[in-house]
Amino acid sequence: MTGSALVRPQTLRGFRDLLPEEMLLRNEVVARITRVYQSFGFVPLDTPVLESLPTLLGSGGEEADKQIFVVRENTKTVSAEEEPPAEVGMRFDLTVPFARIIAQYAPQQIKLPFRRYHVGPVFRADDPQPEQGRFRQFTQLDADIAGTSTVAADAEIVAVLTAAFDSLDLAAGTGYFVRVNNRKLVDAFLAGLGIEDFEVARHVLRVLDKADKITPEALRAELGEGRYDVSGDRIRGVGLAADLIDRLLDFVGVRQDTRAGTLDELAARLPDSEQAQAALAEVREFLSHLEALGVPEAGVRLDPGLARGLAYYTGTVYEATLVGAGVGSIGGGGRYDGLVSRFSDDPVAAVGVSIGIDRLVTGLANLGIEFGTTRTTADVVVLVMPKVDPAVATRVAAELRSAGVNTELYVGESVGKVGKQLAYANAQGFRAAVMIGGKEVEAGTVTVKNLQAGAESRAQIADNSEYRAAKAAGQMTVPRTELTATVREILGESPEQEQSA
Repeated sequence: MTGSALVRPQTLRGFRDLLPEEMLLRNEVVARITRVYQSFGFVPLDTPVLESLPTLLGSGGEEADKQIFVVRENTKTVSAEEEPPAEVGMRFDLTVPFARIIAQYAPQQIKLPFRRYHVGPVFRADDPQPEQGRFRQFTQLDADIAGTSTVAADAEIVAVLTAAFDSLDLAAGTGYFVRVNNRKLVDAFLAGLGIEDFEVARHVLRVLDKADKITPEALRAELGEGRYDVSGDRIRGVGLAADLIDRLLDFVGVRQDTRAGTLDELAARLPDSEQAQAALAEVREFLSHLEALGVPEAGVRLDPGLARGLAYYTGTVYEATLVGAGVGSIGGGGRYDGLVSRFSDDPVAAVGVSIGIDRLVTGLANLGIEFGTTRTTADVVVLVMPKVDPAVATRVAAELRSAGVNTELYVGESVGKVGKQLAYANAQGFRAAVMIGGKEVEAGTVTVKNLQAGAESRAQIADNSEYRAAKAAGQMTVPRTELTATVREILGESPEQEQSA
């Protein structure tokens, strides 16, 4: 910029740019998961990033309200007779907009029960932790079923979640695990302790939701009289007596090798009440559906300590973890039978799950899982050779593209400089390079170089002369008419694929 100060290029705190290498990995992860969602009958849906503030406020609880980005319209001053600008906020999840969609379009345009998946950015004004994949703008990939209160739907959500992780080549138990619980179990236990006030019970659940984020001492303090955090601020406690805290922590700490075993041990601790019996019956049916769906014990555990922090959950809750990735929860959800009632007098039961793509991709990267993604979406690059009409390379690229081969035509500053073009090709991760020099043009041939084979051959060599000789590894000159077939052979594609392209 001439005559004015340059603007410093930077992103806002808690936000980030996604460069091609990470975007390609993200796209691969999202594509695999959406294919799984579709195999279960979920259909795509999208909503605006901005919602009216009343839609968002109060839907996720006090903590969620504090994290809403409020948008102020930059408009002219309005007169007393004019309507003031609408109060607008940025969505903090995809569940609240889905509840609005159901209230707005069902049953005329949306028939219940309705399965949808939704991938999109959400925004929360909380403390970012980039090393854990936690940002103020992040992408969620949700799957929800609205219009049914059957626990079969709850089990379907767990099954689609585990199938999504299976599609990422993650092993149940050792690669990922999902914790499940039902808030009705905890509610029944709290009622047995004499805790029946709704707000007190919700406070207990909010504290339990912090169990993996604070020390055991801090957890007990918050369940009791409260504590001070590291900044010296007072955190209000639930106010439970010490003996009630002991009994509560004993209940939520129950663990057995099987889901049914855990439930049996919880049943022995629950009061003999109709509320407890109803909760147990619901969870037993849920576990029966998980078994019928083939959901493995290693991948899904019944954990009575799981609470989930958002206020709208009413029954089953889930939370997923990537083992050894160091990013915390990568997904969660549950049943929210009352959320649609914020927008409509007709209640609609719903259940769903959300996968945090940013945390998931960060976790996969931490584990070294990349699915073979590179820096390019093309498999082949066509080089522009010296002393040859550049249109020759252009025609080759067009021919390969018309045959269905993802192809990049080199258009950089190193046109005619073969060594630099090959260095670019290797750096980008192309699988093959195509070259037509003067001799090839005269002979009606083309040279195709298998870049992966060449790299693998050179990696095994320490001697300089052998290294120079290995540069030709995987390189072949074939008749011009055999170009597409040769490229497809290098890419591992069959003649049938060539015919269908």
